[in-house]
Amino acid sequence: METTGIVPRQTAERMRDALERLATERDVWVSTAHPDHGPHQVPLWFSWDGQAVWMCTSATSVTARNVREEPRVRLALPDTFDVVLLQGEAECFADQEVPEGAAEAFADKFGWDPRREDGSFLYIRVAPRTVRAWRGEPELRGRVIMREGMWLE
Repeated sequence: METTGIVPRQTAERMRDALERLATERDVWVSTAHPDHGPHQVPLWFSWDGQAVWMCTSATSVTARNVREEPRVRLALPDTFDVVLLQGEAECFADQEVPEGAAEAFADKFGWDPRREDGSFLYIRVAPRTVRAWRGEPELRGRVIMREGMWLE
């Protein structure tokens, strides 16, 4: 890995950069696990409401099954150099029970409203408890920028 020239960012800058990515990016890798079936990882579209990540998947998907059984999840933005990892517990909302603001924000961002589709969908909300962010090896120290749901500064 090329690390020459990387100047480690302070926590506040890492937080600002992570929040900007959460507000603007489209995809997040979702890692779930089931006690009998083991780990599962998929990319999903997401929206960020300033406090939590909102995703949506088929109510019958492996991801939906897993978060109902084991709500602890890990999320990763899709860049292996500019890493942002979130960890938290999933809250599940049936497509007809999701808070209106969350569903509208998701639909506005993607031009797709799962509530209007045939079949059942599950909205998944994850408020991070831990966030890690780093760019290359020089930033591994200090990579935790949220602990116990509180941003570090």
